[in-house]
Amino acid sequence: MDRKKAGVPLVCHGHSRPVVDLFYSPVTHDGCFLISASKDSNPMIRNGDTGDWIGTFEGHKGAVWSCCLDTNALRAASGSADFSAKVWDALTGEELHSFEHKHIVRACAFSEDTHLLLTGGLEKILRTYDMNRPDAAPREIDKSPGSVRTVAWLHSDQSILSCCTDMGGVRLWDVRSGKIVQTLETKATVTSAEVSQDGRYIITADGSSVKFWDANYFGLVKSYNMPCNVESASLEPKYGNRFIAGGEDMWVHVFDFFTGEEITCNKGHHGPVHCVRFAPGGESYASGSEDGTIRIWQLGPATSDEQESPPNANGKLKANTVSDAARKIEGFHLPKDGQPEG
Repeated sequence: MDRKKAGVPLVCHGHSRPVVDLFYSPVTHDGCFLISASKDSNPMIRNGDTGDWIGTFEGHKGAVWSCCLDTNALRAASGSADFSAKVWDALTGEELHSFEHKHIVRACAFSEDTHLLLTGGLEKILRTYDMNRPDAAPREIDKSPGSVRTVAWLHSDQSILSCCTDMGGVRLWDVRSGKIVQTLETKATVTSAEVSQDGRYIITADGSSVKFWDANYFGLVKSYNMPCNVESASLEPKYGNRFIAGGEDMWVHVFDFFTGEEITCNKGHHGPVHCVRFAPGGESYASGSEDGTIRIWQLGPATSDEQESPPNANGKLKANTVSDAARKIEGFHLPKDGQPEG
């Protein structure tokens, strides 16, 4: 089957260095939100549907490797090369807490109930911070066998998964005991691990392979070879019939979940694709690249010409002035010129 070319994406500018992580909030009464992490040290939050820039979280002194929003999109968190994980008010941009670590923080994730923040990184220690008692010492989970690259919660916050930068496999931890209870074996290091929205699958990218694991029984359900080394993969959340993958060939590929057949090939990035994520409704998906841009692609064919998030006269991104979400965020901390660093 010939690869079909997808419609032209919405291109989101604003980051001045590579985009290395993306995270969509669930749908809230204000819509859904997209937060991005970049080596430029400034996480950004956007309207998840339009890509319109809402604000920039300022305060990190090094590359930001990971970012997330809590279930209600009221708080954001970020993990950085400045040896800290920070928690932010997602409505005002105010820094609420800064949790100091002894090495680079590569991963962070809020628990589903929003009460805990999980962090991991080059210290090889998983920690959970109590958001109701942020001044209390964190709980340290048993030592990770390697430097932590990815973390996620599953099983209604009863379990944690982690992946390492220096060895293959996905490790499942029991939160209560703090011990590894299962390891999903992979040949290559796992660069991306996602729990499907319905909690049914764990989706991993390792080397040139995308795998789907049963999240409850941990068996391998499907494994597909990709056209290149892929860094990230994500499953369509509504019907679960398609998945996306992005990697070193600079393209964003869409595949049939049941057959592994490539449906669409999205070209447009000018550097390797580091992260791909589906929006919570499944109607679109986002990709972040070495080229410093985020691109939002419609799952169906697009008919309009290329759309760019509207810049101002200086070529910098304007704040969204129409959505209710942007009105809620009046007073967000911004750079001096009122625009994100570009």
